[in-house]
Amino acid sequence: MGLKRELQEAMKAALKEGDKARLGAIRLILNEIKQREIELRRELSEEEIVAVLGKMVRQRLETIQQYRQAGREDLAEKERLELEVIRSYLPEPLSEEELDRLVEEAIAETGAKSLRDMGKVMASLRPKVQGRADMGLVSQKVKERLGV
Repeated sequence: MGLKRELQEAMKAALKEGDKARLGAIRLILNEIKQREIELRRELSEEEIVAVLGKMVRQRLETIQQYRQAGREDLAEKERLELEVIRSYLPEPLSEEELDRLVEEAIAETGAKSLRDMGKVMASLRPKVQGRADMGLVSQKVKERLGV
């Protein structure tokens, strides 16, 4: 079953169970997916849906931090609940060792020798780590490995 279909089924289940918090979060996810499909004028692939979810996770993390700094724990908690639901539909995060191994493989695969080759390495890595690792961390690891 595709991720979008899984989300639609989960929305129906949350509606039947009366789980308003989960229902609201799933509706937000489906809304984001639909918005992106309208922008692109086509159905999203599984990878693109994972990218949408990853973006939503980053947004929630930033918002939670801002709410906590403003002393609004009630709003931060609401965002945290949404974050949990969103993360539940993302693939299992990569461990540090798995990420290091993928970086090494991508560097060998592309024949990268210096920082100039970073774009090729990142292009090779992106489909493998999208939604499973923070791209900022991936970029940092590639830079370290290429000697910066």
